[in-house]
Amino acid sequence: MQAVVIHVVAFLHLRSGVRAAFLETIRELTPLVRAEPGCLEYTPVADHTPYMGFQSPVGDDVVVVVEKWSSPAALDAHLGATHMKAWGAKVDAMMARRVIHVLDPVGPGGL
Repeated sequence: MQAVVIHVVAFLHLRSGVRAAFLETIRELTPLVRAEPGCLEYTPVADHTPYMGFQSPVGDDVVVVVEKWSSPAALDAHLGATHMKAWGAKVDAMMARRVIHVLDPVGPGGL
């Protein structure tokens, strides 16, 4: 049986004026997450500037995290990781809201 790869796209909407401090925390967090068992990708990204003609900007106060996990169990373990809980407590007041999409691949081995 083929493993189920889980994709996550998280839109982290920040409160005004906290972007620099938030980016510092996520830069510290990223290597810890990438070292987790089952983490295939964990990449925080922001709008490309200067904007391209076809681009739909997400905004200056939005950080998008693109993730790929080897299984639902690996994603569940990530959510319960000690460093994730500590990071969440640290940045909770910095975020206005979170929009998180958990996705299955389409194509061979997927939907």
